[in-house]
Amino acid sequence: MGARAQAILPLALVVGVLAFLWTEFSLNFTFHWYTLSGSDKAGSVGIPHSFHLILPTAFIAWGLFFCAGGDNAAFGKIVVASVFGSVAALITMYLSYKTADFPKFWGIALWVGIFAFILVAILIAGDWYYVAGTFPAFAAVFLWWIATGLDGWVPNSGGDKSSTAAWAANKGGGAAGGLLSTSWGWVWFDTLVTLICGCILGIVSAKVAALITPKPKAAEG
Repeated sequence: MGARAQAILPLALVVGVLAFLWTEFSLNFTFHWYTLSGSDKAGSVGIPHSFHLILPTAFIAWGLFFCAGGDNAAFGKIVVASVFGSVAALITMYLSYKTADFPKFWGIALWVGIFAFILVAILIAGDWYYVAGTFPAFAAVFLWWIATGLDGWVPNSGGDKSSTAAWAANKGGGAAGGLLSTSWGWVWFDTLVTLICGCILGIVSAKVAALITPKPKAAEG
């Protein structure tokens, strides 16, 4: 086995195993383990609570971790970027529908533009701020906001989660027939938590891969 393969295959193996475990855990958590009471019937999935894990979002932060260097410093950079980017998106969601309600998109566009400027301008503060990670975190919140029905901007799109019966009658405008309709505050929180999970997956994969990667043999004198 060549030196390049010896360096890469252990990381690939660890990433593959962790990707499997994360996918199994996050989907079961969201659709089986932590669902509204009485909604998870045999042979079907349950109605998720407001808090759930977003399978693909963790992969965003995981990839960013390696883009930032794949070390302890990278972990800190992406955690900070996740907080900055997601909080900017949280404020944007709130101000968007206060400025221009459905179906006027300019309210969303206005605040996205303003916060895009702010997120880049923060680079003035120093190299600790990783804008290349902040933008994807900002986008991840918006991706989930759109997928779950644009609550706040679209009237009633977050659904009514007071009971399983109420949900069935009033699912909202989210994905899978409203199954994932989520209020905008929870969209932010779910995304932030899942981004942090991605950072953890990144640092764990790097540390475990380093442990199992064969060390180069010392040169003979």
